[in-house]
Amino acid sequence: MADFLVQDGQTFLFQGDSITDCGRRDSAAPLGGGYAKFFAEMVTALYPERQITFINKGIGGHTTSDLKERWDDDTIRLQPDWLSILIGINDLHRHLFSPDPAIKVSPERFRENYDWLLGRVTQETPARLLLLEPFYISLSSRDTNRKLVLDLIPEYIQVTRDMAAKYDALCVPLHDIFQHHLTFRQGDAFCPEPVHPGHGGHTLIALEMLKALGAV
Repeated sequence: MADFLVQDGQTFLFQGDSITDCGRRDSAAPLGGGYAKFFAEMVTALYPERQITFINKGIGGHTTSDLKERWDDDTIRLQPDWLSILIGINDLHRHLFSPDPAIKVSPERFRENYDWLLGRVTQETPARLLLLEPFYISLSSRDTNRKLVLDLIPEYIQVTRDMAAKYDALCVPLHDIFQHHLTFRQGDAFCPEPVHPGHGGHTLIALEMLKALGAV
């Protein structure tokens, strides 16, 4: 079996927005009904001898600015051994479509926020990092809001890649992976709309995380 990087006795923390949250604060507590749960279940099935603690702190609607507000309580205090972060699509949407400049998150502000978040993690916790790139499950080429998102998302993806390089993090190129899959089947196989995955999309995210961490 492949050399899975998450070791016995370690804590794995999931951070992000609604894609990570996925009901973990409601009926699907404590891990939610999405990729965090699927990932934890597959790890348990593959490595039954390892006692790994999984914690999900994703909150729907959040941006990197929101993560900064709760970083002490929901990340630093927990002292995780591993931290995965999936963030960015709300930052992008607020930048494009919000009338309130106070909550807009431009690519430049996204970079500043992300750098602040990861800088604190590396200085104040033992965590190794797994960054999941923001994605948008659409191939729209028309002049619509979907095309605006697709035209801009590469800038947010590049920030994530730059942060991974700066902080020696593993990085999962989810947007490219989903775009590749869309050449074979309709987006409904993964997502009822471009942002929030269904069961198929969450399964794919969990599988790609496992690959990045050496489990499969």
